[in-house]
Amino acid sequence: MPPSDHEGEKIERLRRAMYSRTYADKLGPRERRVLENEPTGVPEDWQHKPEPIKPEDLPLEAMLRPQRRKKGAYSILKFALLAAAVFFVGAILFFGYYLFFGGASSISARNIDIAITGPAQIAGGEPVNLQVTVTNHNREPLDEAALVVEYPAGTRLDPASCSESSCRIALGTIAPGNAAAIKLPAVYQGTAGQRASVHMEVEYRLGGSDSTFVAESDYGFVFTSSPLSIAVEGNTETVSGQPMRLVLTVLSNASQPVPDAILTATYPFGFRESSVQPQAAAQGVWNLGTLNPGDKKEIVINGSLSGETGDSRVFQFKAGSRESPGSNKIGVALSETQLPMTIAQPFLDLDLAVNNSTDPKAVAVTPGSTVHVAVTYKNNLSTSIENAVVVAKLSGISVNGTTVRSDNGFYRSTDNAVLWDKTTTDGELSHLDSGATGKLVFTFQVPHSELLANIQNPTLVISVNAAGERLGETGVPENLQSTVQQKIAVASNLQMRADALYFTNPFGVTGNMPPMAGIETAYAVVFSITNTTNAITGARVTAQLPPYVRLIGNHYLPASEKVTFNGNTGSFTWDVGEVAAGAGTNGAPPRQVVIEVGFTPSTSQIGTQPVLMQDIKLTGSDSLTGDDISKTVENITTNISGDPGFSSSNATVVAPGFQPQQ
Repeated sequence: MPPSDHEGEKIERLRRAMYSRTYADKLGPRERRVLENEPTGVPEDWQHKPEPIKPEDLPLEAMLRPQRRKKGAYSILKFALLAAAVFFVGAILFFGYYLFFGGASSISARNIDIAITGPAQIAGGEPVNLQVTVTNHNREPLDEAALVVEYPAGTRLDPASCSESSCRIALGTIAPGNAAAIKLPAVYQGTAGQRASVHMEVEYRLGGSDSTFVAESDYGFVFTSSPLSIAVEGNTETVSGQPMRLVLTVLSNASQPVPDAILTATYPFGFRESSVQPQAAAQGVWNLGTLNPGDKKEIVINGSLSGETGDSRVFQFKAGSRESPGSNKIGVALSETQLPMTIAQPFLDLDLAVNNSTDPKAVAVTPGSTVHVAVTYKNNLSTSIENAVVVAKLSGISVNGTTVRSDNGFYRSTDNAVLWDKTTTDGELSHLDSGATGKLVFTFQVPHSELLANIQNPTLVISVNAAGERLGETGVPENLQSTVQQKIAVASNLQMRADALYFTNPFGVTGNMPPMAGIETAYAVVFSITNTTNAITGARVTAQLPPYVRLIGNHYLPASEKVTFNGNTGSFTWDVGEVAAGAGTNGAPPRQVVIEVGFTPSTSQIGTQPVLMQDIKLTGSDSLTGDDISKTVENITTNISGDPGFSSSNATVVAPGFQPQQ
């Protein structure tokens, strides 16, 4: 148990005395009192029940016992508190009335009446006169009073007294009991059903005061009609990627001119505009100018909408007044409309195969070849299609119409198109039941290389368009269209020659002719590459030299070409790179390289025409078609018939000491 405060204090005094030089001598042993040993008698059992002690006999209990208040004193205190509360609430009410309801002076904003008379419903674009009466019910005059009017955006006002959206009209001094009446003419603009309001404030001063006080009021109304209306003519259903047409008509319903009107179009994702009439001032913005009452403007939009079957898209159109001069934004929309559109499955499913290929990439064909085209169709509708017409049009390079053949189609030379209808198909296309299928075929010939000599990257496009009539449905096209197309790329005619020269060797004549056993004869080998219509990329020439032929030094022309030779394997490589379209045609020089090789015949080759170079190959890629090209060239022998001055007697290896006949 911790020591009490009194005991702790005694211990502290003793500690200080023990360590003090002053009191150390005074400390000495003290006499202790002898403990008494007096017996105390304790009864062995309870003698009697002690008398209980009354609480009031205890002093502490008497002090803690609460005193009972007198009833009269409590009532007085309660009355005093209630009176204080009533006084406090009354003071608040008094000062509230004093400050806010005119108790402080004889002038109050509540005593100024702003009465606005006008229609609760307004036709957009129509002139409206509001009658405003300001009455002073105060006992003091209103000095320098003015009416400030804030109009809705787009309201046309009298520029003499008003800014773009507000007016300030001086009322002068309004004496007590007097009124000032004002007419506010304006042309309000908005869309049908739109709510708007005019905010009015009366500013005034008190006599002898520089402060300005304000009383205010609002006038609300609803537009019953729009000054402009937009009508959209178009289908609510289209096929992904197919041509579509929208016709917009903007009509002025107002009795007053609508100045500087514009129309804006917000296209949905996937829409591609192909043409518009008239020309837009900016993307999706048309200037309509000032529209007089009854004026009508028409805008035609052509394009296509791409997406997945079942997708829903929305076109949005707005017409209104220009936000500011030169701006392409609408300040106040006077008319808005939307056109929802669903991307539907093509009514007539078309598949186009060229040479049995339906690859969406360009199909490669060679010059002069015959192309086979097959068009298959299927009615995807739940209803029948009447009077179907299918047209396959050829565009791009010119095709000889005499080569176009079709068993049940008609070739129309005026526009290079093959047409199938109910007359050419014996009535097959006059009525197509739901799910009906069919196949239409034609062929044509690709122009030959000489006709394509002056054309780079020649291509053909076959565009197939189908049309028909659908009856008994609303909100969808009555005249249906469906299209499909395929691109055809004409492959370039890449060629190479490889010739050996002795008499016209640009490196000089060396050795015997005809070649003699045991003596080296030098030949120049010329590689010439020609190309017609498309650039060739990654071109390379490879060849193999026999063991009895060697590459002489670094003899090759021109030096800019990349030529390599592996002496261990005898392989030769010319990294050509790109061969331009038209190389070696129409007077353009071919791509060339000249190398020099040495041939030392063996006696075993006497009487033969040995090979000087073999396995000659040219490879590359057509930049238009993407196809890989590989061309091979015949082996080069000692029979160098392409060299001027060469005769066939010089092609055979002769024995040492051979003397040609003179």
